[in-house]
Amino acid sequence: MRPKKISEKWVRYWPESEQPRERLLRHGTAALSDAELLAIFLRVGVRGMSVVDLSRQLLVGFGGLRGLFKASDEALGKVKGLGPAKIATLRAIGELSQRQLREKVEHESFIECSRDVVDLLAHKFRDLDQEVFSIVFLNTKHRVLKIEEMFRGTIDSASVYPREIVKRALAVSSSALVAAHNHPSGNPEPSREDQRLTQELRDACKLVDIVLLDHIVIGGNDYFSFAEKGMM
Repeated sequence: MRPKKISEKWVRYWPESEQPRERLLRHGTAALSDAELLAIFLRVGVRGMSVVDLSRQLLVGFGGLRGLFKASDEALGKVKGLGPAKIATLRAIGELSQRQLREKVEHESFIECSRDVVDLLAHKFRDLDQEVFSIVFLNTKHRVLKIEEMFRGTIDSASVYPREIVKRALAVSSSALVAAHNHPSGNPEPSREDQRLTQELRDACKLVDIVLLDHIVIGGNDYFSFAEKGMM
């Protein structure tokens, strides 16, 4: 569906009280749609199209905020009205949102269940086209010390070395950890290699009194937890 065309005259004399920034100040962020919030950052539209309509076009064209922030510079550059400045703004918004999540995790969060780990990592894992193996390092109260990417592989597998994970856990004074990796195929069912690796990592951790709480495989919007399945 093509965005509705709005005359340049109407864009110029759009009542200030109805503009997104003023509506936000008057009614709060919850009163604005995704398109209106995005419009505040983009600031101006293009000839014949308001900034809100431009924002709507972007969200529809790229399938929402997730798709928009994932889009390549080349794809964004093909959209009329998206120059280098607006593309840079979109990149900054996406990066700030990820940093905010990461900051909250590293300074406030503690792990109570496997779902907590999925919530922390799903936004990063679900759109990757190759396997990434990360570790959530925890203290004795299961508060997050660090979340680190340890290994990165091809779309089929990643070479993971338990001794390197244990070495890093000792370096950050971690007493427990959760392993997590993605399946780019979207199917979170663990492979035999995943099962073997889980056993090896658990055994390596035991040697230095570190507890492997879980190994989570994330695929698309679903996940598999070894702990939830009683396989730890």
